[in-house]
Amino acid sequence: MNEKENKLRIDVEGVIGSKNPRLLKVIPSFLISLVKKLIHQKEINQILEHHGHLKGKAFASAALGELGIKYNVHGIEKIKKKGRYIFVSNHPLGGLDGMILIEVFGEMYDNVKFVVNDLLMHIEPLKSVFVPVNKYGRQHIDNAKLILDAYSSEAQILYFPAGLCSRMTNGKIQDLNWKKSFVTQAIKHGRDIVPIFFGGRNSTFFYKFANIRKSLGIKFNYETILLPHEMFRQRNAIFDIFIGDPISNETLLNEGNPAYWSDRLRSEVYNLNRQ
Repeated sequence: MNEKENKLRIDVEGVIGSKNPRLLKVIPSFLISLVKKLIHQKEINQILEHHGHLKGKAFASAALGELGIKYNVHGIEKIKKKGRYIFVSNHPLGGLDGMILIEVFGEMYDNVKFVVNDLLMHIEPLKSVFVPVNKYGRQHIDNAKLILDAYSSEAQILYFPAGLCSRMTNGKIQDLNWKKSFVTQAIKHGRDIVPIFFGGRNSTFFYKFANIRKSLGIKFNYETILLPHEMFRQRNAIFDIFIGDPISNETLLNEGNPAYWSDRLRSEVYNLNRQ
């Protein structure tokens, strides 16, 4: 195995050892094994071994194929081949939904960019698609330029306005509040916005774990460590994706403000599931 392939492997012990060698020596081996199983280290490394040489949409398609994922897209005819869009979607799954959207719109367009948490830039095969945003601090000057370049370009933009994947609140599985920045960017760069509802959910355990963490006053989203397991739970699943009518840049500019449109589009996304 060459050096590049080694870089694409996940190694729990290696990561801990590189960050804190003393900690690695005192962590019980059974706990290391538990974490490996929880994040599905073996299965992820198999996907990377088989398909890590692929980039962007090609890698997403190969990974979805390994998982046996299928989906039905409704309303694709509403989108023009020559339009410049920001596609905004609810975020029910926490990763798998993103790969599916990369494949769906990567089939239609030659250039697709996904605005994501900068931590995801460690996923080497998808770096060519990702545009990094710092969710927890000030924007790095290089990231700011990448964001500007993406929105100014002819690329189609994919975006999860909630940032985090959906949680269960008052018995309903929905996104948290949507950030309004995508509306501001659409107005600034002359893009239309396309609302998308992505049908799907994680396990009940995931939502209960998240709510217990929140009730204990713990701010860090520890439930995110469960997301690889949630992804592999979805093997051979079939998802429905509903595409709404595009909102023109002119309409965004002349009716309401970014906060209004952020809330309205979030509501419209969930209404697509009822049509």
